[in-house]
Amino acid sequence: QVQLVESGGGLVQAGGSLRLSCAASGRSFSAMGWFRQAPGKEREFVAVIGWTEYTQSYADFVKGRFTISRDNAKNTVHLQMNSLKPEDTAVYYCAASTYDRGTYRQHYNYDYWGQGTQVTISS
Repeated sequence: QVQLVESGGGLVQAGGSLRLSCAASGRSFSAMGWFRQAPGKEREFVAVIGWTEYTQSYADFVKGRFTISRDNAKNTVHLQMNSLKPEDTAVYYCAASTYDRGTYRQHYNYDYWGQGTQVTISS
């Protein structure tokens, strides 16, 4: 059974940091990414990392603040979030693709999803 389990969400003040983790089980994945969804908004792409850390891509609104990494031995992906802003408040979802699609910025590029973890940034 394939599962993605996120952890690390919480409440922090603006300017603070959080580190999200996503533990995958059941199989390995080609690419793993993070999306987020704020109340009343569509789910949006945040970051993705390929099998090797040389392949990374970020949404413009997180460049320079967020860093995605993965540990293939542990089948885990992390999202280090620094300089957090109130507008980063959302439920953050881990997503995983079973094969190399070449593009990963849309939700339909992924085969499995986690249940989400809440991130709340206070001003």
